[in-house]
Amino acid sequence: MTELRIALGAMEFGTRIDEQTSFALLDEYVDAGGEWIDTANCYAFWKHESGRGGQSEELLGRWFAARPGVRERVKLATKVGCEPLWPGSFPEHTEGLTEQAIDTAVETSLRRMGVDHIDLYWAHRDDLSTPLEETVAAFGKHAAAGTIGRIGLSNYALWRVERARGLAEQQGVMGPTALQMRYSYLQPRPFVRDNAHDHRFGWITDEMLDYADRNTEQDLFAYSPLMSGGYEREDRPFHQAFDHPGTTRRLEALDKVAAELGVTRNEAVLAWLIGGSPSIIPIVGMSTPTYLRTALSGARLTLPTTLRAELDEPW
Repeated sequence: MTELRIALGAMEFGTRIDEQTSFALLDEYVDAGGEWIDTANCYAFWKHESGRGGQSEELLGRWFAARPGVRERVKLATKVGCEPLWPGSFPEHTEGLTEQAIDTAVETSLRRMGVDHIDLYWAHRDDLSTPLEETVAAFGKHAAAGTIGRIGLSNYALWRVERARGLAEQQGVMGPTALQMRYSYLQPRPFVRDNAHDHRFGWITDEMLDYADRNTEQDLFAYSPLMSGGYEREDRPFHQAFDHPGTTRRLEALDKVAAELGVTRNEAVLAWLIGGSPSIIPIVGMSTPTYLRTALSGARLTLPTTLRAELDEPW
């Protein structure tokens, strides 16, 4: 079976999305050939009465326990750095990326999910209050121990990514080989991104696309690729940062291509992301089997060269 370059986002599993539905979505995703499952140790603190996270990891642990052998069929990714220090303390006061915080978080995530290793471990956001040397060394220590397979950086400025890679090389430890940022077919107006998103550097930029294209060991993962349902649902309007002529032109092109192929906007967007250079792995959070099947269909769709050019042309 051909690898599906798509990840299932488990952010709301165990909170907004109940256990029965979450299990059904996970089962269908894996049975369809999906591999990557993406979560975080802080998911979903804002949805839980405790004000703390961990519900998604705990649900995945119950799913692994109920499905013997399924762990070997998936690639598991989770994150550290954004768990609130106390209820209501996010974003000002979170666990951060000290050695102690990473050590504690790795142990907790492994216990919650009932696994002995994490395939891809993300720094959820940069921690400027902790020396980068300490963070790099801590991740490297766990990679050497085999508890994490790869290291990724999410919501990082590109210069900090390169500095982390240089430090890892100096220390003789594993460096990051994956970046996770927000990205979709539509783009916000320049310099208003902070108003549309709570991570200043949480965007795939043109510079980052060029970086990944020229450093093929770096995988790019994109969260919010379907704009929280905005492509398909009138009750999910795009943020005003996307209110500009480029959006109008791109939606016209998207509608034309989708109609020509007989697919939804979502399917065309996912195919555009996955089939580009560099190829981008979209992280999709789905709450119903219908949405999931649409996403899987988009992951399998190959855009003809001429139609891809039509999508790329308008800005």
